[in-house]
Amino acid sequence: MRPRFQADADLSMKIVTGLRLRESNVEFRTARESRILGLSDPDVLKHAANTGLILVSHDEKTMPGHLSRFLRSQSSPGVIIVPQRLPLGAAIDDLLIVWTASDAVEWRDHVSFLPL
Repeated sequence: MRPRFQADADLSMKIVTGLRLRESNVEFRTARESRILGLSDPDVLKHAANTGLILVSHDEKTMPGHLSRFLRSQSSPGVIIVPQRLPLGAAIDDLLIVWTASDAVEWRDHVSFLPL
């Protein structure tokens, strides 16, 4: 099964929009669409796990630790960290590669950092 994505509240909408424009079949839900704005990081991870969506976030400082604690009690579809210093085009290209060239299970219970 192809990866499906959930944008964290901090993720640039330009990344979501750019990926959707490059590939209209990609599932990439915004924080607003999923109604996770204002939720704590553990609750966002829980939502992503319950919906089977890989969380995509700019939060490279605290999200890896939150995922580590989350994995002590349950599984996660995974987290992809997009550093804010990564150029927009590179972030979109790498997420497109993730979507086209991998299976969702490859990301399960891992935190991965872009660039690939």
